[in-house]
Amino acid sequence: MATWLDPVRRALDEAAVPSTFFFRNDDAGWADERLHPLLDVFEDHGVPVDLAIIPQALSPAGAAALAARTGRRRGGIGLHMHGFAHENHEPTGKKCEFGPARDVAMQRRDLETGRRRLQELLGEQVDPIFTPPWNRCTAETARQLVEVGFRAISRDAGELRFRMPALLEIPISVDWLRRGPDGLAGVASRLAATIRSAAPVGVMLHHALLDDEERRLLGELLTFARGNVNARCWTMMELVAAESAEVAVGV
Repeated sequence: MATWLDPVRRALDEAAVPSTFFFRNDDAGWADERLHPLLDVFEDHGVPVDLAIIPQALSPAGAAALAARTGRRRGGIGLHMHGFAHENHEPTGKKCEFGPARDVAMQRRDLETGRRRLQELLGEQVDPIFTPPWNRCTAETARQLVEVGFRAISRDAGELRFRMPALLEIPISVDWLRRGPDGLAGVASRLAATIRSAAPVGVMLHHALLDDEERRLLGELLTFARGNVNARCWTMMELVAAESAEVAVGV
């Protein structure tokens, strides 16, 4: 096992229950030439991956290639909506597509139009999950998501929860490329900390920024997570189903 993963192994060894890992790759629709090599890595390791797809960016040809992939890897690839056009609409401050500067009616239009486009291109394979660009949106956006028919939202673990019973939250806890001065050791530290918190370990990827070396390193994590008895790799929709079941029985 790669030595940089030692802190993760120790955290799993100490965990009282198995830890759930999920991998969310953002910005599908852009840079297809790097998306499919990443999907090859997940397929080779037998680990599921979720793709957050930009509706406005997805072409019919790109959709056909994804449909062929998901058909071959049944249950191995989750598909969901990533904003609408991944455009910033905030005149000042942090970037946000569904932020306070936007009219609610405009947000609603983009949510409905984006969801309809993905369903037209990909059919029933699209999960009722929403990942906002830059991992942020407003509470009003969350209310609109519920009304449009979404069941879950995925943002950064550092964002304040909306606490809406009808909208489950599946936050990511580790940005694969946000290394900091410690490099891979920093990634391992955040993975281990999330395991110790007993929360699902969500890893955010951006395929457009991953070269051969990054895909090789990611493969080391996938090999480890796939082979450790105290780790399980799920799709985001499997997490939604599990959390929904817990809520139903009052866990």
